[in-house]
Amino acid sequence: MLRSLNINPDKCTGCLQCEMACSFENEGVFNPAKSRIKIFTFHDEGRFVPYTCTQCDEAWCLHACPVEAIRMNRETGAMEILDSVCVGCKVCTIACPFGTVNYNQTTGKVIKCDLCGGDPQCAQACPTEAITYVDADATGLEKMRAWASKTDNQAHAN
Repeated sequence: MLRSLNINPDKCTGCLQCEMACSFENEGVFNPAKSRIKIFTFHDEGRFVPYTCTQCDEAWCLHACPVEAIRMNRETGAMEILDSVCVGCKVCTIACPFGTVNYNQTTGKVIKCDLCGGDPQCAQACPTEAITYVDADATGLEKMRAWASKTDNQAHAN
């Protein structure tokens, strides 16, 4: 069963624990600038929105890579960068329509979410469950439930 990150911005407090956990897991440092997940802050609305790679089925980054350094992990469904193959050309960063593939100046390679090999640390660290790791087929289920609970679906008397 494939799983995916489910992000609920309404629950995000902007604590940055997901960014810290991600940077530590992947880079060995607590540095949000090195995180593969980012929290966008909308100051005017007082809202925070976690944002990371959505692991597209038809991944533009994968198809754009001229050296085939991006492969799908069949166990997790994540599009993973093979550092040993990546030449740092950044074509995948241009191809991604969501801006979630980034260049790491320290290594000269690109980085993106790889779901931490099936145990995403951002979801583990999130204290409000704004980020959860769920069955990929159920990512829209909570949104559907929330929308359904807001609608007036009671029978009307004639």
